[in-house]
Amino acid sequence: MQKPVPTLFMRGGTSRGPFFLESDLPSDTAARDRVLLAVLGSPDRRQIDGLGGAHPLTSKVGIVRAGTTPDVDLEFLFAQLQPDQDTVDTTANCGNMLAAVVPFALERGLIQAQADETTVRVLTRNTGMLCDITVQTPLTPTGRQVSYEGQARIDGVPGTSAPITINFLDTAGSVCASLLPTGQVLDRVHVEPTAGADFPAFDIDVTCIDNGMPLVLFRAQDVGCTGQETPAQLNADVALKAKIEALRLITAERMGLGDVKDRNYPKMTLVSAPQSGGAISTRCFIPHVCHEAIGVLAAVTVGTACVLEGAVPHALARLPQGARKAVSIEHPSGEFTVELELDPHDAQKVVRAALLRTARLIMRGDAMVPAAAWSAQATGAAR
Repeated sequence: MQKPVPTLFMRGGTSRGPFFLESDLPSDTAARDRVLLAVLGSPDRRQIDGLGGAHPLTSKVGIVRAGTTPDVDLEFLFAQLQPDQDTVDTTANCGNMLAAVVPFALERGLIQAQADETTVRVLTRNTGMLCDITVQTPLTPTGRQVSYEGQARIDGVPGTSAPITINFLDTAGSVCASLLPTGQVLDRVHVEPTAGADFPAFDIDVTCIDNGMPLVLFRAQDVGCTGQETPAQLNADVALKAKIEALRLITAERMGLGDVKDRNYPKMTLVSAPQSGGAISTRCFIPHVCHEAIGVLAAVTVGTACVLEGAVPHALARLPQGARKAVSIEHPSGEFTVELELDPHDAQKVVRAALLRTARLIMRGDAMVPAAAWSAQATGAAR
């Protein structure tokens, strides 16, 4: 027999995946992870037996519950799965899936619409990050409902949708101990080839930074690229990916992240001068596949590095004047604008980061989970 689990399948930003109420999943973590793996169809490269889309961007899950403290309306746990692995990683954030949290909560009745716009404070349980999310909730003949239709456009998603504004409140040091986890804005790293890797040893300048997502930023030219390659070209470059992975393992240790062989961070980001009127051009590995766009929190972190004097992207970036900057991050499928507000007394301190996303409810129903995915002690926690 199979067990039905109530699910809303949603797009959030440029990602998508099933969303669940926490109470509809096993309370036991191991059983919960087995259920999520079964729902997505991992491990299998095609995820043929589940809802996964055979790509890290479409192997994501959102778990939501009502806030447990007076100052928080909703709590969100993000889970990153991989098509061909049996891992469920809940240590990092996902700003794209975050965009679908409030629509999901409204659809499931966890919260009520307030007016034409509804603003909700959300705690991301992965890292303790807080943000205020505003969605459109117009009055309809049956009451106020979340709207998915509108004129907001984000690169990487076809068409237009209703705007969703995310105002991040405390992103510095989301996974690492601080914004600059190595203690400096620029590091020189010596990289030796790992076992089986075919590249000569090299030295490279990097910026290790975490303003919502741990990133390692380096010039594309320093790894033999222009920075304008397509994701397909970069993904096909075996030697390049070996270099980047060797660099990732070394810098992760310096960032205090330990052994990250089985982790999805830090993300490795090639930067180059902008080509289409933006502030900086990026190619972001997540961490072993080049992103077709760029993650929300990765964009926030790249934008932050652009304003830090001495950081790798600072010399390449073309930034607007003023304490409030709209920083356009170019990526393979367009651009992503992040609004950064700087401390008026410290031009290198970001005090606010905000951005625009969209989301859509794609399907509602039950995810059918094989009974074997539920342990005996977790069966009673199922709904």
